[in-house]
Amino acid sequence: MKEYWEGVPELDGAHAVEMWVEVEPKVSIRVVFWKPNEVSENYDGTVVMVPGWGSLFEGWRPLVSEWARHRHLVYIETREKASSRITRKISKSDFSIERHSKDIGIVLESLNIDQSMVDWYSSSLGSTLLIDAYQRRVLGGRSSVLLAPNPDFKFPLWSRALIYSPLPMSVFRKMVGFAAWAVDKRTKEDGQKVRYRRALLSQDVPRMLLSARFNLGYSLPDDLSRIEVPCAVMTASSDTLHDFSKVQRIADSIPNCQMIEVPSNQYAHEPGVLREIKKFHSSIE
Repeated sequence: MKEYWEGVPELDGAHAVEMWVEVEPKVSIRVVFWKPNEVSENYDGTVVMVPGWGSLFEGWRPLVSEWARHRHLVYIETREKASSRITRKISKSDFSIERHSKDIGIVLESLNIDQSMVDWYSSSLGSTLLIDAYQRRVLGGRSSVLLAPNPDFKFPLWSRALIYSPLPMSVFRKMVGFAAWAVDKRTKEDGQKVRYRRALLSQDVPRMLLSARFNLGYSLPDDLSRIEVPCAVMTASSDTLHDFSKVQRIADSIPNCQMIEVPSNQYAHEPGVLREIKKFHSSIE
């Protein structure tokens, strides 16, 4: 599955560069950025994408293929993913929400990207860590579309017991297929089933296990009143992996936040969602 985690995704109408940014000694994360071959008059600022927990680029290819033709786009893979290069012993604290947001800040600084000109697009864990960072005011931006943020990570009881069990790593590796089956049974959307199964079967199991152990103990603060970045929370009622009512509560807690309901989670990975994103951007200009 190594091919999912490296190699420049060449897209029509844009020039791509792949790099690994060192975010601390012996830890580098994968970043891919595209610049359109033809810059339009409306070309302004940078789109920064932060996908979800273990998310593969292939699931985002349809959307990025269109977006990168028109905007400078930066795609950041957080360190729990198999693409990151970690050459030291790891612990669950390496995968904390604060550590992820610190990594992202380092990436933007290394690329000389002005946060005030960033239009963020994130999903699931990516959305959660950005909300946390906005509340602590360690990251900023011009706008932020937050797809399916998690206020917490309440895995099913059976999986919580498994995540904390002292089983050998070889056993955990063998159980990934079962986890993929369980997620498949819980998911309604066909496109979402394909993306999650492919992602689960492509992971670095020790990293994902430690990341899961940290995430289980995390929840967003109830008070999100310090957020100044103009935000829109995006969700779909058909997305059974992200509780609609919890997502709604997050939107209600962020000052002046817009709620965007889309037909499906899969729709948010496809070019059609750019209509909703552009409408939101226009509303805050």
